[in-house]
Amino acid sequence: MIPTLLGETEPLEVLPLSIKQAIEQIDHFVVENEKTARRFIKKVVPRKSQDSLSISLLNKYTEPGLLPEYLQPCREGFPVGMLSEAGCPGIADPGGALARLAHREGIRVIPLVGPSSILLALMGSGLNGQSFAFTGYLPIERADRKKAIKALEKRSRVENQSQIFMETPYRNNKLFEELLKTLHPETLLCVAADLSLKSEYLVTKPVSGWAATIPDLHKRPAIYIILSEN
Repeated sequence: MIPTLLGETEPLEVLPLSIKQAIEQIDHFVVENEKTARRFIKKVVPRKSQDSLSISLLNKYTEPGLLPEYLQPCREGFPVGMLSEAGCPGIADPGGALARLAHREGIRVIPLVGPSSILLALMGSGLNGQSFAFTGYLPIERADRKKAIKALEKRSRVENQSQIFMETPYRNNKLFEELLKTLHPETLLCVAADLSLKSEYLVTKPVSGWAATIPDLHKRPAIYIILSEN
């Protein structure tokens, strides 16, 4: 399981050498998007032949019945590399299904070290890193989203637990606006955008403190964390 970049940056600025070494040794890949996967592989190992690569797609449209054949190279003694669109495969990513199948068949699963926007956001947030939960995406419908935000805030308060979630980048500004309207003024809100990039933005404030400095998050990959201590 090979972590990828979180955006346009030089690989060796955020990836360990083990990523390069793994890609050099692997010709079979299961990826979320072939175009971006090939671009990533070329960026990390420019001399690797693209023609030698065998690439299978695993995304939300992939039929579950195809997964067993993706592991056939492993059964024949060849390693298979898994690549997400960004960050760590299997985290907020469909790759977990293939990892589960590999475990079922006794095939060794090796997660390599690399950037995870979820953990980087939590690390820098100053919020509770001893107890936290990642929810993924909130509902799209406004009423359902508001209900979900209030439920996360209540859970955070009752369990003293950091609640982590995300949104599709082009809906970030609407979600942020909804958070400011829905959360208690004293609830802590962390916004972490463009993590590991030169445009990185990571700030934690009480909800009441955000009104004076509202960031433009449109089309910027972002993670949100709330912690209610009241």
